[in-house]
Amino acid sequence: MKQVEKVLAYIAENDIKFVDLRLTGMDGKWHRLAYDVSQVDQSFLQNGVVFDGSSIRGWRDIHESDMRLIPDLERIVLDPFCAQPTAVLMADVVDPKTNKPYESDPRSLAKKAEALLAELNIADRAYFGPEPEFFVFDHVSYDVSIGKASYEVFSQEMSLSSGIGSVFQPNAGHRPGTKGGYFDVAPSDQCGDMRGEMLDMLKMMGVSVEKHHHEVAAAQHELGFKFDQLVQTGDHLQAFKYVVKNVAHMYGKSATFMPKPIFGDNGSGMHVHLSLWHKDKPLFQGNGYAGLSDLALHFVGGVLKHAKAVNAFSNPTTNSYKRLVPGYEAPVIAAYSQANRSVACRIPVVTNPQHARVEFRFPDPSANPYLALAAILMAGIDGIVNKIHPGKPAEDNLYERPGEYPCLCGSLEEALASLASDCEFLFRGDVFTPDMVQSYIRMKKEEVMAVALQPHPSEYALYYGV
Repeated sequence: MKQVEKVLAYIAENDIKFVDLRLTGMDGKWHRLAYDVSQVDQSFLQNGVVFDGSSIRGWRDIHESDMRLIPDLERIVLDPFCAQPTAVLMADVVDPKTNKPYESDPRSLAKKAEALLAELNIADRAYFGPEPEFFVFDHVSYDVSIGKASYEVFSQEMSLSSGIGSVFQPNAGHRPGTKGGYFDVAPSDQCGDMRGEMLDMLKMMGVSVEKHHHEVAAAQHELGFKFDQLVQTGDHLQAFKYVVKNVAHMYGKSATFMPKPIFGDNGSGMHVHLSLWHKDKPLFQGNGYAGLSDLALHFVGGVLKHAKAVNAFSNPTTNSYKRLVPGYEAPVIAAYSQANRSVACRIPVVTNPQHARVEFRFPDPSANPYLALAAILMAGIDGIVNKIHPGKPAEDNLYERPGEYPCLCGSLEEALASLASDCEFLFRGDVFTPDMVQSYIRMKKEEVMAVALQPHPSEYALYYGV
């Protein structure tokens, strides 16, 4: 009742006209239902609303489509992009027949993963610090039809624009070039002010921000926000994508979280920093390799053991595997090491032992944040429960020593097959369920087939004259 009163007070104090309920589908897409403030009362906030679940990709069939959306009253924020004052409440999906969380609702699933960690008496908190990268283009177009398949992207920062222009259409000439954009400054970095505005908008949506900078590739960027627990981090990542896309749109540009939107330059990753805590004690701090505890090493061992299955959630698109190839700072080796960025798990160097953590470098920002982070946590829990040691650390550049360590998946098809054969660790505590995993695999196989059956422009270049 207290939270209901707080939400109603916020609505009144901020002269809110609409209340948005936000939910996330299995594919990671954010959805909204906007209600006029006249409809928002105690019953609305406590009991939620019924909606058509069959219209959300990968969910119920039409004959069992009714589902209930329950607002999470712990956090209400203002949407900075709406003309009318609009408040946003995250929401969880409940099966109205059983009144239990819907097994395919990613946010509810993430809550179960957090609860399992405490139930097993491993830790009371898991902190996640993701680092999603993204590209911003001045122009993007694409077409896929019976007789045509094409795409075109353009940014003033990309090297392809270096020869464009004339004395009548001047070209300023400042651009970072291929692999030359890391921590760049203006005028080569043309989006510094835009990134700053993105951070301002994120703060308005309740996200604690830290930094922004240009990334390695031309037109590639990164914003930093503070670590948090699993569900809150998932919420922040959804707000992050929403803000980035909308601010870019306001600037007449287009932002994308595709892992590999351009050929020949770095792709976009989403490195995930992770640590476990019990009360005020950091459980990853210890006297083992790189200052880690045995519990931390077992967590790493579990993630590396199940990495190929986790790939299905952390790298969930066919495009993901155009990034996960050697030579572009992509972590394709299922190994761990301190400060070695060619491995799937890096142990960051820290000046304060309490900051001990691990960094999983293979996820990318196309992932559904709730499912990807929950899958990583479940793999780590399995490593702790079964005391899975990750083996010897890899200290060298493993791109120069192929075959010594196993690799991550090379395609979405391989990742889905790995998930199908290695999913028992996800079922502990009914966090993931067999039906949910099978529904997810079916949904993603449709994407694999859609790409596999479409002739590619490169195939015309290679084979048309055969």
